[in-house]
Amino acid sequence: MKVIKITPRGFCFGVVSALKIAVDAAYNPSIPRPIYILGNIVHNHFISEALKKIGLITIDDKSKTRLELLDLVDSGTVIFTAHGVSTAVINKAQQKGLYIINATCKFVNKTNDYIIDKIKQGFDVIYIGKKRHPEPEGAVGIDPEKVHLIENIEDIKKLNLTNSKIAITNQTTMSFWDVEKLAKEIQNIYPTSEFLNEICNATQVRQVGVLNKAKNADVTIVVGDPLSNNTNKLAFISEKMANTKSYLIENVEDINPDWLIGNNTVAVTSGASTPTAITNEVIDFLESFDEKDESTHHMISKLNYLNILQIIPNQNSNNN
Repeated sequence: MKVIKITPRGFCFGVVSALKIAVDAAYNPSIPRPIYILGNIVHNHFISEALKKIGLITIDDKSKTRLELLDLVDSGTVIFTAHGVSTAVINKAQQKGLYIINATCKFVNKTNDYIIDKIKQGFDVIYIGKKRHPEPEGAVGIDPEKVHLIENIEDIKKLNLTNSKIAITNQTTMSFWDVEKLAKEIQNIYPTSEFLNEICNATQVRQVGVLNKAKNADVTIVVGDPLSNNTNKLAFISEKMANTKSYLIENVEDINPDWLIGNNTVAVTSGASTPTAITNEVIDFLESFDEKDESTHHMISKLNYLNILQIIPNQNSNNN
């Protein structure tokens, strides 16, 4: 079967950085135990399972905020994930006497620093993001009275801001086109508002790649975790903008051969938190797929946690 390998694929900078921080901590005997990760380090459960194998404990409950999750940690070390946390979470961890390791992506930090600066200047901030996602949670937590989370047009209509100083920014993993559309709508209502688009480059180039390449395929396979916002956006762009049917899978075992039968070309992409080893296994399977040969219709993954992590610990790191 012909496979269009959409680039880029594999971990983005923020994921590599967060994973290296976590893995180095696991292998550093000077770090206080136990070591907890406050939420999934990135949105990929295979990575969370791999980190568990090397002694890191992920605390995650979709019904709880990061602040509430901290109630489950009484001692040792807490690692903040790539998605970032609010000042309230940091303060609470410090008050509990926990050793803190911050793995927040530098691009998320940049957005949060922008929000802090604008609030100091007297602005209200309209933040375009996904509700119940940890990145907006951290951004709104900077100042819940001054940072207003909106996800769609209806949320914008519910705003009733009287401040003439309004800044607009966004979650780094949103769809570029969705953010632009919502920002324009906000500026129609609040003409003096300033807009800073903070879609990170790793997210944007993936989205553009899908838009340009998926239209040349019969079907698109998107590899990633269903909880990953940037992964879901790739599937959405393939279907709604490139007009190519897409399927989101976590690994090669999720592929249904019925999706491929009768098709000649498949495009493959992956979210920024999807290990390259998982995507490569999917590509190998698709390239060998023959609809007339049922022995090629299924594959059992041969990966283990070392393949998944693809990160070598720095034995000399002190993580301070």
